[in-house]
Amino acid sequence: MSELNPKYKPLFEPITLANGVQLPNRYSLNPITTNASSNEGYVTEEETRYAERRANSAPFQVTTAAYIEDYGQLFEFGPSIRDDSYIYGLSQLAKAMKKDGAKAIIQLTHAGRFAKIALKDYGAVYGPSAMHLNTPIEHDVIAMSKRKIKHVIEQYAQATRRAIQAGFDGVEISNAQRLLPQQFFSPFSNQRDDEYGPQSVENRSRFGVEVMAAVQKTIDEYANDDFILGFRGTPEETRGNNIGYTVDEFNEYFDRMMEVCTIDYYAIASWGHDIYLETVRGDKHHGELVNKVVTDHVNGRCPVIATGGINSPEKALEALENADMVGMSSVFVTEPDFVTKLAAGEENQINLDVTLEELPQLNIPQRAFKDLVEFMDLGGSLPKEARDEFRRLADQDPTSYFKEFK
Repeated sequence: MSELNPKYKPLFEPITLANGVQLPNRYSLNPITTNASSNEGYVTEEETRYAERRANSAPFQVTTAAYIEDYGQLFEFGPSIRDDSYIYGLSQLAKAMKKDGAKAIIQLTHAGRFAKIALKDYGAVYGPSAMHLNTPIEHDVIAMSKRKIKHVIEQYAQATRRAIQAGFDGVEISNAQRLLPQQFFSPFSNQRDDEYGPQSVENRSRFGVEVMAAVQKTIDEYANDDFILGFRGTPEETRGNNIGYTVDEFNEYFDRMMEVCTIDYYAIASWGHDIYLETVRGDKHHGELVNKVVTDHVNGRCPVIATGGINSPEKALEALENADMVGMSSVFVTEPDFVTKLAAGEENQINLDVTLEELPQLNIPQRAFKDLVEFMDLGGSLPKEARDEFRRLADQDPTSYFKEFK
């Protein structure tokens, strides 16, 4: 009988989150869109079947972006958590994710000026500052008033309450990849002239810090002591040769958040290939690995999760050198049993490719293929053959019946 190869043992050492919750190994299932919710954002049976098939993929799992209001919607068929009518369906999703003992985390998001579905539905989007943009179509970004800022912060708090009532083990607040909190922190997108403006790190941090404070207050009021509060961030912002904010500035942002809440884990996220090997472009850490700079700064206050391009046991080991955990997303789409095979010493049986015959047992929602192809092409985590098969399937008409949980 096969057993774990000793060289992979570090990946299967237990890890403890900042609040004392212990996980049996270092793997996490990263957010990835499956476009499986209904048009109104209700969880569907197709969505829960996908989650059930991956319930044993990793002991720590994070949902795709759940939008907290209509104007914050990132994906066309993403789940919503904007009012109490969504709690029941979300409870079915949490139950499916937790079926085999995994911790189920729901990611709460507001896409701000990148809310392309709001742009499609309403012809305008909100953001830190007024802008006139030409992509994906010509449109206006409406500057958020202070009243709107307070409204959105309260929406984060209420979404947290709903997540607790739905039975999730935690919430993740994404400050990554140009979502609204990151837009406030970025001088590229924040041109305000008030206390939420770009004049200082303190001002740029204010919105995100107030969100985390409101979320923590809700957790303290409604949740048990072992409820998890997670943070996902992009530690350095670059556009071509321009630096929006530096790793040191973002580290300061993290510190300011820790003054108002207890962050139980920090997941690093960005764009492109092999993000876990990304190096610092600016400031005094130029050329150093981003993950190392962040992990050194966090200094054990909470586990740091490396993500982006980790698609083999060897890459996972490499990522773990400068982080505490490793996160994967695309890999679990086509190989839900990656971790269990590795733990059983069957790493030679891991297969990231996919055939038409294998699709039924993977429970991949039909509408997932279009967006999955885009993300997989960007990150390159799956073989070209698998991506080409997904591209072909994306062109087919959806045939699944989407039953909503209300």
